[in-house]
Amino acid sequence: MDIQKLLNNAINGSINSYKNGHVATYIPALGKVDPTLLGITYYDLKSNTVYSAGDDSTQFAIESISKVPVLLLALEENGLKNVFQHVDEEPTGFSFNSILNMEINKRHYPMNPFVNTGAIVVNSLIPGKDSAERFDRILNFMKEICNDPDLTLNEEIYHSESQTGNMNRSLAYYMKANDMFKGDVEDVLDSYFKQCSVNVTTKDLANLAALLANGGIAPWNNQRILKKENATVVKSIMVTAGLYDESGDFSSHVGVPSKSGVGGGLMSAIPQKAGIGVFGPALDKEGNSVAGMKALKNLVEKLNLNIFE
Repeated sequence: MDIQKLLNNAINGSINSYKNGHVATYIPALGKVDPTLLGITYYDLKSNTVYSAGDDSTQFAIESISKVPVLLLALEENGLKNVFQHVDEEPTGFSFNSILNMEINKRHYPMNPFVNTGAIVVNSLIPGKDSAERFDRILNFMKEICNDPDLTLNEEIYHSESQTGNMNRSLAYYMKANDMFKGDVEDVLDSYFKQCSVNVTTKDLANLAALLANGGIAPWNNQRILKKENATVVKSIMVTAGLYDESGDFSSHVGVPSKSGVGGGLMSAIPQKAGIGVFGPALDKEGNSVAGMKALKNLVEKLNLNIFE
């Protein structure tokens, strides 16, 4: 099967879908991104070959997809048992930035690591005496698992995140008041805003996805980076909570472990088969890339990648 041709077709067949969405504007710097951009990268584990099409080299903010590498780092540093004493693994029917799942259910911890409350708690578990040290550890880990030593912080996105992050502040202070995490609130939030503001490309996301799909072994050098059990757990949570309130529908009709971000990124890990990275900044009402979702669904269908079939 000609994978390059399939990628080209997926791009061409989805490019105009951006008209059905809008770039994120609640973070002002994201509102400046060209909504017509669309790129995709496919890392084929069987042949150890990387294929790309469209705007695959365009840098964009990783945003909520950063919750995957930071969770992986927390698991590697602290172990499964300790991490999941602080955050649950359950899907939630509420918005990713809602506090209701904890209030209504009388929870003393966030529902999962991919809602904002959970991601803030997970960030606080990364070893480091302050925000700078924690973020340095996070960025170096991202460079390793994305196989890209040139990953950098997007300063404009970071400052935009920090200046408009009052909802995340309210969530963090609520959790701090209820003794849900240790550390200074503003210090933890600073490293959280930074983790969301790292520049990546679809190639970086495909590398990360390929590492997960390969059970924690980097296919580019055959070295184990992650414990297999950590890769497995994270892929499982991606299935149930990776695409905000669209996770259930996506799992039913597409069926690949995925994580999205409001920067327009999509990352999908298909066990033992492939890693996929997609970028399309125009978002649907759930906060997922409109054109990117269409291109991803097209590719998954053509290559029969649904893990439930």
